[in-house]
Amino acid sequence: MSIGNGVKEPGSARLALSLAFAGFISGLAIIAIYEATLPTITANKAEELRQAVFRVLPGVTRIRKFESTPEGLKENPEARGEEVVYGGYDPQGALVGYAINSAGPGFQDTIRVLYGYAPAERRVLGMWILESRETPGLGDKIYKDAEFVANFEDLAIEPQIVAVKKGTRSAPNEIDAITGATISSKAVARIINEGHQRWKGRLPAPDGQPGIEEAEQ
Repeated sequence: MSIGNGVKEPGSARLALSLAFAGFISGLAIIAIYEATLPTITANKAEELRQAVFRVLPGVTRIRKFESTPEGLKENPEARGEEVVYGGYDPQGALVGYAINSAGPGFQDTIRVLYGYAPAERRVLGMWILESRETPGLGDKIYKDAEFVANFEDLAIEPQIVAVKKGTRSAPNEIDAITGATISSKAVARIINEGHQRWKGRLPAPDGQPGIEEAEQ
């Protein structure tokens, strides 16, 4: 078919082949970029997690990575996934507590939380949001509002954490919810409660906590 000046319009097969080739080249480019940037992205995420561990475990100077196994906690620096906790130690080598990763649904999407837990006192020592897509200006206050984050410093976790109306907190296991973001506030409390239920039976008793003999930051 002619499209003017005697030039023939490309056939459908040729157009399809051109589109397929362009898609193939684009795919290769995306893969190449991903492969080139993956080590940097992975390293950045690992460093962000490391810094978060220090935030939720005040006074910690050394960290060890443990994996939950049928035989108990085993140190495994290469462990990945949901069966990993981080033991944090003070300068004298005493265990401060564990940094535990827990996730669950929020108002918009999944919220991923890292919280510090002292098993001897059964208290939360700190909380840090690792991942959240909550509503900007409201739900995102779960990590932008310093007062809300401070709720989780030296907080009783048993029988469970309870979010109450801001300004009404009266019990050691209660946190002040964020006005206008109650769902997100309660989601953080629920996620930590669920993490505690999942892990409390797998962490060593206070007199059987992992030592620091081989630990290095």
